[in-house]
Amino acid sequence: MPTPLSIDDFLQGSGPILDVRSPGEYAQGHIPGAVSFPLFTDSERAQVGTCYKQVGREAAVELGFDLAGPKCGEFVRLAKSLAPDRQLRVHCWRGGMRSGGIGWILELAGFTVQSLAGGYKSYRRWVRETLAIAKPIVVLGGMTGSGKTLILQELAALGESVLDLEALANHRGSSFGALLLPPQPSTEHYENLLAAQWAAFAHHRPIWLEAESRRVGTCRIPQELFEQMEAAPAVEVVRSLDERLDLLVDIYGAASPDSLVAATERIRKRLGGDRTQAAIQHIRSGNLRGACTIILDYYDRAYRHDLERHPKSIPQVDISGLSPVASACRLLEQVQLDQAPQLNTAAGTKPYSCSQSG
Repeated sequence: MPTPLSIDDFLQGSGPILDVRSPGEYAQGHIPGAVSFPLFTDSERAQVGTCYKQVGREAAVELGFDLAGPKCGEFVRLAKSLAPDRQLRVHCWRGGMRSGGIGWILELAGFTVQSLAGGYKSYRRWVRETLAIAKPIVVLGGMTGSGKTLILQELAALGESVLDLEALANHRGSSFGALLLPPQPSTEHYENLLAAQWAAFAHHRPIWLEAESRRVGTCRIPQELFEQMEAAPAVEVVRSLDERLDLLVDIYGAASPDSLVAATERIRKRLGGDRTQAAIQHIRSGNLRGACTIILDYYDRAYRHDLERHPKSIPQVDISGLSPVASACRLLEQVQLDQAPQLNTAAGTKPYSCSQSG
């Protein structure tokens, strides 16, 4: 039988991770990087579960063998393609029969197999515990179109720790945020993705992330992380309106008029009927800049209202006219001047200069 490992040993182990739960379970959420390797299809899993409840464990086990038996050769061939060195890690929901069954089959075929004690359920506990670990944070704020995502990307390129909440959610955080992006993960899987990155960040270096509400599209930021964001120091980037409009037109210019209109309709109540109709007319006539000018007025008012609800002072950094990399360097300089003692950036951090941006 597979050798059971604790969650930490399992995650640090070698070989592909095979998630032997059903495809539906995997789609809801899985260990990042794990391969879907289902013992049963969704309908087969339902059959076994119904049999267990109505008839009993022994009958369900027999049904499981009937369903999985013909697939054994396929399992072995697929495992060989995934792990030429024959080192594998497997898990199911609780670390029970499904992972044990697959592990037994693969061990008979010559694989070395390790399993996750407690299964995916124990991994989910690890996710919550990991996200609750306190680490230093810098929250990057700024009005819509300020280029915060581009700056975060440059900060990461400069070696800073960056948690891109929007990139992991496949959403830019507004009514228009899903346009031109892949489907969003479930909130459960979003938490998994966040925890995987959070665990990798050092404790002594500040972690940069963008100011967000509790939701990024349909994904909800875990309470453990959101509480840390609320208490963290923040810095706000400021850019001219023309530059912000340029950036928004560049981002959303490839979106279809129908999708832009639908996104505008979703904020009709907040934007107001007349402004909504004016923005839609601009979109239909191909004047996206005109539409963005109207819509930005709403988002700017919402941003200022949110700032007024938080009494803490937030320093501003004017990045008008600067490239994303120059903006990142200026932010690093400002944060080191204003917040270094609070963030403990002196440990392992070298002073930055915008001259480094090239």
